[in-house]
Amino acid sequence: MTTTESGDADEVTESSDGSDHVPDSNDGGDADEREVRYAVVLDHLPHGRADDDRPRHRKSPLAYAIGERDFRLFEITLADDADVSIGDRIVIGPTEARDVVSGFKQVMYDDLSNTAGAELEYAIEEIIDTNERRFVDFYNDAQPITLRLHQLNLLPGIGKKLRNNVLDQRKRGPFESFEDLEDRVSGLHRPKEVLIERIIEELRDDDLKYKAFVGRDA
Repeated sequence: MTTTESGDADEVTESSDGSDHVPDSNDGGDADEREVRYAVVLDHLPHGRADDDRPRHRKSPLAYAIGERDFRLFEITLADDADVSIGDRIVIGPTEARDVVSGFKQVMYDDLSNTAGAELEYAIEEIIDTNERRFVDFYNDAQPITLRLHQLNLLPGIGKKLRNNVLDQRKRGPFESFEDLEDRVSGLHRPKEVLIERIIEELRDDDLKYKAFVGRDA
């Protein structure tokens, strides 16, 4: 992971048939040959948004979701017969791999429904728990951003002393788990929770100068 700002394969564009899709570097290949992208449902609106004044029969069911790989937030248009619940893992790309999604657009934190906002922390924790090795490797691989600022310093509560403790310990060997981090790094008591806090901060504040997780390829 780096702090270099650049576009990635999650950029949402509109296809010729009017549906949104995630571009892929192997575009045109079979779905089983391309990376399938997932999102976790934060809220399900079977009758669409309450502020949509159209008749109910003209409104598509919607969901708010968060991308598993880069934590982008989406408003997803669902197929009329989609059986979706909060916490479900759904396919958002490539287009031909979808089963319940007919289109989607990226949204901001403030666009989320109250329910989606309340579910956000739980969904992020579930993503991290499912992919623990990936997030432990943030502590293993984090690098300096400037002469005075390190990627580790982006995490809540990690100042110079605690950062140096992490760096000193990882020289002795990579961290294998969050438990290993807690055992080896003096003062680092909640390594998973500080990642969750940072991800939520990056989602809430789109103007942050440095982002380590949101909008990044894993």
